[in-house]
Amino acid sequence: MPSNHYFKFKKFRIEQEKCSMKVCTDSCLFGAWVAHKIEQKSINPKSILDIGAGTGLLSLMVAQNSMASIRAVEIDDNSYQQALQNFRESPWAHRLGIDHEDIKKWDNELKYDLIISNPPFYENDLKANRSDKNLAKHSDGLTLTELLQFVKMHLADNGNFVVLLPFQRIEYFKSLVSKYPLYLKEELLVKQTPRQDYFRGILFFATEAAEIISDEIIIKNEAGNYSEKFNFLLKDYYLTIAD
Repeated sequence: MPSNHYFKFKKFRIEQEKCSMKVCTDSCLFGAWVAHKIEQKSINPKSILDIGAGTGLLSLMVAQNSMASIRAVEIDDNSYQQALQNFRESPWAHRLGIDHEDIKKWDNELKYDLIISNPPFYENDLKANRSDKNLAKHSDGLTLTELLQFVKMHLADNGNFVVLLPFQRIEYFKSLVSKYPLYLKEELLVKQTPRQDYFRGILFFATEAAEIISDEIIIKNEAGNYSEKFNFLLKDYYLTIAD
């Protein structure tokens, strides 16, 4: 099987042949960062909701380093089928579940201690010819406002919400969040290399105001190798990084 059909991690494997959006470095960083917060006891969720599961990558990374019960929701049928397979073949299948549904129509009144999402990236941008890629990368299926409305309905008291966004959408998202009972707690800005601009941001929200912690991470150093900080976060996952 060609390597782009799957991505092997230390403790699980992601089959992704059917998925429009494959495993990528920033998604791996996002999953590892959230899992690290749980390991640090910065948060201690018993229930987690993954909005827009894709391959199931985020849920699996968090499952590896937590004891939480995790529910994922995915609108695209091929991605849902792939994530379902990845969940069932993982060591944490008993704690993972997924629904094939549009979250705007999702009939679930449960509230979750932690909600994570890597939402559609682009709004009103040029679209690809494939409808599955459009759903995954554009906000026609889910706007950021709709995402926040959903989070408001399903986040437990004292819960947390973590989102991965393109850098250019961060300030816009913060302006939207100001209308909801959510407060920015941490912000991690991401660069590919020291010479490049920020291209992603991870925003960590709480239901109570706190002093905001700001940080950055550079994925690769000047020599083209993974940075020390990136290695630290991904050492439990990437085969190429020693423990």
